[in-house]
Amino acid sequence: MINQAIVATEVIERSILILRDQRVMLDSALADLYGVPVKVLNQAVKRNIERFPADFMFQLNDEEDEFLRSQFVISNPRHGGRRYFPYAFTEQGVAMLSSVLRSEHAVQVNVEIMRTFVRLRRLLQQNAGLSEKLMELERKYDNQFKAVFDAIRAMMKPKGGPKQPIGFRHERMEGNTSSS
Repeated sequence: MINQAIVATEVIERSILILRDQRVMLDSALADLYGVPVKVLNQAVKRNIERFPADFMFQLNDEEDEFLRSQFVISNPRHGGRRYFPYAFTEQGVAMLSSVLRSEHAVQVNVEIMRTFVRLRRLLQQNAGLSEKLMELERKYDNQFKAVFDAIRAMMKPKGGPKQPIGFRHERMEGNTSSS
């Protein structure tokens, strides 16, 4: 029997953010993955708050919340959205959630999230090792292969440049004076 992931790895990867130099997942993303309302997830955490020290979970501050709101479409409290700042769970905090949310689905989702964190950590370690080896080769062969090293470095960089903001921007075209 083939063990099929209950949640696609890509969905989990897109939910992992970097905040305060840590890979974290927001309470809303975790609640979606676990199939529970955010309020239920946070209530379970608050009932077991001693299991979630500051290095497992933290609440976003105003600046972080505003940054995420501007980067992603996150509900605005003035328009019926959340009335408090989201919680961010580190890898250890996500692991601890499995002891708080005890459903079979939550356990299976947790396993997939942990696998994704491990896979991302391995990729980062491999990339760091590759960078070091490339620097050694570059020192050894200096200018003989400069073009090759530059090409490899270009391939190692994340794809895509600065992202354009999502949404529609209306610009009045020159010479178009018609009014509706």
